[in-house]
Amino acid sequence: MATKIAVLLAGCGVYDGSEIHEVVLTLLALEQEGATFQCFAPNVEQMHVINHLTGDVMEESRNVLVEAARIARGEVLDLEQYQASDFDALVIPGGFGAAKNLCTFAVEGAEMSVNELVSKAVVSTHAAKKPIGALCIAPVLLAKLIADVRITLGDAGDAADGASKMGATHQVATHGEIVVDATHRIVTSPCYMLDATISQVAEGATALVREVISMTNG
Repeated sequence: MATKIAVLLAGCGVYDGSEIHEVVLTLLALEQEGATFQCFAPNVEQMHVINHLTGDVMEESRNVLVEAARIARGEVLDLEQYQASDFDALVIPGGFGAAKNLCTFAVEGAEMSVNELVSKAVVSTHAAKKPIGALCIAPVLLAKLIADVRITLGDAGDAADGASKMGATHQVATHGEIVVDATHRIVTSPCYMLDATISQVAEGATALVREVISMTNG
């Protein structure tokens, strides 16, 4: 039976949602490794909407679930429906939406709060001893929700400092590398936390997916 992976999205677009390259490359890697996947997203309003051409905040509102459907080609479920027992692992791509819509790290740093359904999904998956993979900025969620976890956010910087303040151990990693916390069954990769090319992001996403699937088989 194929490994079933839940993928948690935060909208659509690097500046206010999920990073599109990271999502697509993660889904591609999952399929190439023989896994099936189901995308989820919380049915909430985005923190704000960014014009991706100019970087300016736009005077409009968008829904995270509706925007996530753009990447998932409509095949996305409300995170309220997520049950850890239905899946073998959870993977969370990055993009600033992970730090704006899934939690408040973008504005509150280490004092951040996490969306209730996101917290429930992560905590229940971890409690079931199922692997969790997180790319780019998404590991800050794990730093907040899982005590003494070891993660990477790429280079040591403000984000890494914030994760450390939340009790995580931060390990520097570079392009295509993953950091594995075998105790907590957590896999992280920096991807676009670094000045990366799309090929380098693909290397990281593929390495992360392979390790997560390996953990499900272990």
